[in-house]
Amino acid sequence: MSVVIEMVREDWADPAVPLPDYATAGAAGADLRANLQPEDRAAGLSLQPGCRVLVPTGLRVAIPEGHEMQIRPRSGLALKHGIGIPNAPGTIDSDYRGPLGVILINFGGEVFVIAHGARIAQAVAAPVLRARFVLTGTLDATVRGGGGFGSTGVG
Repeated sequence: MSVVIEMVREDWADPAVPLPDYATAGAAGADLRANLQPEDRAAGLSLQPGCRVLVPTGLRVAIPEGHEMQIRPRSGLALKHGIGIPNAPGTIDSDYRGPLGVILINFGGEVFVIAHGARIAQAVAAPVLRARFVLTGTLDATVRGGGGFGSTGVG
């Protein structure tokens, strides 16, 4: 099943940077790329250890109602450089029309340079179920009960 996500480029965005795409036929996430401001393109964005940066994609999106776009880290960046997404997965709601940016954090020990056009994250389109929240007098019993973090075993 596929859904159509309409996109527009920001006026300043580099049209040579590819739109999100799937690297393989079985990929769940489409690669999002950094589309840096013209003044940042040559040098890239330097991300210091322990710091965060909002990386522009140069895109705005229209996600169909009943869906969201989840923004997830790239495992290669995480393993090789310690680069992650602090609010992973990030959620882009169907009614958001602002700039699509990706918050990256450097968990590593060295400066990481985000190059113009680099693959920085993955976008996963997902259906959304809306819940109704109902106050009740009691909850059903389970084996776990009120056990908190780590109550089901080690790890």
